[in-house]
Amino acid sequence: MSHREDLLEGAVRCLREKGYARTTARDIVSASGTNLASIGYHYGSTEALLNAAVVRAMDDFGAEIGRSMAALTAEAEAGGGGAGTVLERFERFWEHTIASFQANPGIWLATFDIFSVAMRNPEVRTTIADGLEDGRQLWAQAIYNADEQRRAIGSLHQAMLSGVLVQWLMDPERAPSAADLARALLAITSHVAADQANSGV
Repeated sequence: MSHREDLLEGAVRCLREKGYARTTARDIVSASGTNLASIGYHYGSTEALLNAAVVRAMDDFGAEIGRSMAALTAEAEAGGGGAGTVLERFERFWEHTIASFQANPGIWLATFDIFSVAMRNPEVRTTIADGLEDGRQLWAQAIYNADEQRRAIGSLHQAMLSGVLVQWLMDPERAPSAADLARALLAITSHVAADQANSGV
């Protein structure tokens, strides 16, 4: 690995362990086994390096979501191609995602720093916005097989992902399981259906 890549990997580690605001150039040098001069040579400044680390961490975040989706697809293929019901796909997705919360908390925790950086850096913000849009489309298709209202459905799922992540990071003892989320989805749809029936919709 080159010094440039060593610096980037070291900065990502620091981002996960210390956060964006608390990471110094010396922290990155220590984590990467390089030297202070190499930061300026390869990236121009510590801020530019940390911003590059934010983008890399966002890629890692996207890869974690991708692994959850790939696991869902692999299970469907192993079962003869049947993807199961919407509720089954929903629960299996959350099983894989919650397992990732538990196994890779640093990747997921770093997203909070990433979002704060994005508010000050248009390039990072654009990268994140594009990733969110890709996620909306992917979730709506993979879990719900949705063609209509795909973006709206994906947006709701994105909101759920952020909320469930916060619960698992802050209060894992009482955070919802995949089965809890599936039961909640079923209860909500039952209430909506009953309400529509009662109102004659």
